[in-house]
Amino acid sequence: MKNAHIISIGNELLIGDTINTNASWIGTFLTELGFYVEQVFTIPDSYKLIQSRINESLETAAITIVTGGLGPTHDDITKKAVADLFGVEMMQDERVLMHIKSLFEKRNFTFSKSNADQALIPVGANVLFNNKGTAPGMWMSKGKNYLAMLPGVPYEMKFLMENRVKPKVEELFPGLDSWATQYFKTAGVPESTLSDQIGNLDEFEENGVAVAYLPSAAGVTIRISSSGREKRAAEGKLVQLRQTLYEKAGGLIYGEGKNLTLPEVVGELLAERNLTIAVAESCTGGHLANSLTDIPGSSRYLHGGVVAYADQVKRSHLGVLENELKGYGAVSKSVALQMAKAAAENFETDIGVSTTGIAGPTGGTEEKPVGTVWMGFWMNGNHFALKAVFTNDRLINKERTVMVVLETIRRQLKGIDGFPYQLKPQYS
Repeated sequence: MKNAHIISIGNELLIGDTINTNASWIGTFLTELGFYVEQVFTIPDSYKLIQSRINESLETAAITIVTGGLGPTHDDITKKAVADLFGVEMMQDERVLMHIKSLFEKRNFTFSKSNADQALIPVGANVLFNNKGTAPGMWMSKGKNYLAMLPGVPYEMKFLMENRVKPKVEELFPGLDSWATQYFKTAGVPESTLSDQIGNLDEFEENGVAVAYLPSAAGVTIRISSSGREKRAAEGKLVQLRQTLYEKAGGLIYGEGKNLTLPEVVGELLAERNLTIAVAESCTGGHLANSLTDIPGSSRYLHGGVVAYADQVKRSHLGVLENELKGYGAVSKSVALQMAKAAAENFETDIGVSTTGIAGPTGGTEEKPVGTVWMGFWMNGNHFALKAVFTNDRLINKERTVMVVLETIRRQLKGIDGFPYQLKPQYS
């Protein structure tokens, strides 16, 4: 298996101003092409470090992918460092120059020398023409080891990897092992519980199948992968394991695919059953409605909602009773139930759901600590609420609340026993 290195350049990556999503995307892309991603480096905008790191990778890796440092500003020094490393001058590429000028004319931007410098290319480099931006990619080689320099802007990098780098790789590295990868999405179950339920998978891993559990605030993804000389052989290794996963944890798996989301699955269930939904949100601040409307065609099932953050809005727009707000507090079973029912009635929907809680990081009490959330449901003729206590992190609490609400809807519509995180429903 051919090895690959990834080098990300930029001070902003090291100090945390920018999250390095490029490296993870490139790692997946190269793995699926059949490379073994051996090392990933993140280095600053340093001439010496750029030179030394690229030089070392060119000595040891079949392919090195570099991102960043190709822009028009003073700290974009990758091209210069690489040109000097190869001992070549820079030359202007007329096609790239005309492309940059045309982009500036369309946008009515002033064209400057720094912009023109983006058309300078190390002598001997092959231009990876960038239709999505001004910085071209470049392809160079040292013996049988290859170097691709790409802009750091994610959508430009992805375009060049898919349309410029991939064809070169497939031509230069015929016979690479094919990889097959499948993703199974779950929600409302901790990683440890999921792993225990599925059990020991050693027999599959001994046959060359890799299994990984990938947890996040939105749920746990199970990734299985294998390789083979042909794609069909690699996929064949996964057939039995896929069947085992469904036998052991079928009800917990809401779908397959790396980019599949729970709102997408719930939306399709609602659409298939011709059901409508409305939301009444407090602690999630519209995040639940936003997740549903992220899906094209959500107008088929989502009628509307209310962000009832203040108690006054809970009373005036949702009819929550004043004495119950005072007696039980806004974060309570009673209020969650009233909000859910009012959402369904006010928007004339089959389903009404609500969220009310203490997102944090302050505002908690001994009785109701930070992370306490009540979620109300009016659906299938049932009126019930779920209470959860999540974390001290505000954003995680909002994310998990939305996930529990959606996963509860999914399980209810599918007739699956049990609730997310084994929460116990409390009925009206």
